Amino acid sequence: MLFAPTPAERRARARADLRLGLPVAVVSGGAAAVAVSAETLTARRLAELRQAGTPVLAVSARRAATLKARAYDGDLARIELPDGADLMWVRAVADPSADLATPLKGPFTTRRDEGADLHRAALVLAKEARLLPAVLVLPLEGGREAARAADLTVLDLATDGPDPAGAAFADVAGARLPMDLAGQGRVHVFRPDDGGEEHYAIEVGRPDRSQPVLARLHSACFTGDVLGSLKCDCGPQLRTALARMGEAGAGVLLYLNQEGRGIGLANKMRAYALQDQGFDTVEANHRLGFEDDERDFRIGAALLRGLGFGQVRLLTNNPAKVAMMQANGIEVVDRVPLRAGHTAENAAYLATKAAKSGHLL
Repeated sequence: MLFAPTPAERRARARADLRLGLPVAVVSGGAAAVAVSAETLTARRLAELRQAGTPVLAVSARRAATLKARAYDGDLARIELPDGADLMWVRAVADPSADLATPLKGPFTTRRDEGADLHRAALVLAKEARLLPAVLVLPLEGGREAARAADLTVLDLATDGPDPAGAAFADVAGARLPMDLAGQGRVHVFRPDDGGEEHYAIEVGRPDRSQPVLARLHSACFTGDVLGSLKCDCGPQLRTALARMGEAGAGVLLYLNQEGRGIGLANKMRAYALQDQGFDTVEANHRLGFEDDERDFRIGAALLRGLGFGQVRLLTNNPAKVAMMQANGIEVVDRVPLRAGHTAENAAYLATKAAKSGHLL
C-alpha cells in the first residue's frame, strides 16, 4: 500500500494515541482488543468501553502487589471492574499517589482464564509512552477485522512489537560548543528511527578513536541537572564528569533522555511524592508499577558506535552500565569511580542505590 507506515511508525503512532487518551487496537492471530491508558482515560471513553463490553484494568505485577491483587499472569494482573466503577476508581487503582486518600479499594477480582498477551503488549506500550503502566483493555468481537474497521491505530504483535535490537540512531546535527567546565567541545544530536526521544553526545576536545575514551552515560535529570536538587547526586555527577574530561583534554558524555530511570518526569514526580510518604526510591518505583530501573543502556552503546568509539574508560558507579556496554560491543577497559554530590539530603537515596541497585558508592 502506498505510504503505508512501517512497524516502528505504527508503534510511534500508538504511543502518541495513548498519551492523547485515544484507544489503540492490539491484535495477535485471530484475537484483538482495544486498549486505553488509565492515566489519560476520560469519563466519556470509559462509558464507551463499558457500553461496548466488559473491559478489565491491566496493571503490572509490581502495582498488583501493592494492591494485594493476585497476578495470575505472572508479570501482570487483569483486574475486573466492579459495578459502578467510575473514572475516579480507575485512576485511584492505577495511580498510587491516591493510596493514602483512598486506602480501601479492594478486594479485587482478577482474571485467570484466557491468555494475557494483548494486555501485556498494551502495558509495554504505556511504559514506552512514559505513562503509568495501567491500561483498560476490552476484547473485540470479530478479532482482526473488527480492529481494522474501528478506525484506530492497529498494532499486530507478530510484526509491530519492539525491535529486540533496539532503535537505530542518526547523527542529525552537530556544532562546536565552548563549555565552562570542559572547554572546547562539540554537541551531536542523535535521532532514533522509532519515533522515540532524541539523545545527545558531547565530545570534549578531540578524542582519539584508536584509544579508550573517558566516557560517561548520563541519564537526564531535570531536577538535579537544571534545578540543583539535593535529593540526588545527578547534577554534581554531570558537572564533575565534564570537568574531568576537560582536565584530561578529551572525553565523551552521552546525555540520554531517560528521566527518572526511564519512567519519565511525571512519573518521577509521582515517585518523589511517594518518597515524601516514607518509601525509598525503589519502593516508590514498585508502587507505581515500574521495575527498579527501566532504562535502556543499549542506547549508549549505539551512540558510542555511531561516533566511532569501541573502547571506553567508563565514569560510573553502576556495574550494570559496564555489563551492558560489554554485552553490546563496547569494551570497558576501566571503570572510573564518580563520587560527587553526597549530602545529608540524599544520604538515604544513595544508601538505597547501593543496597538495592548494586551501585558501588
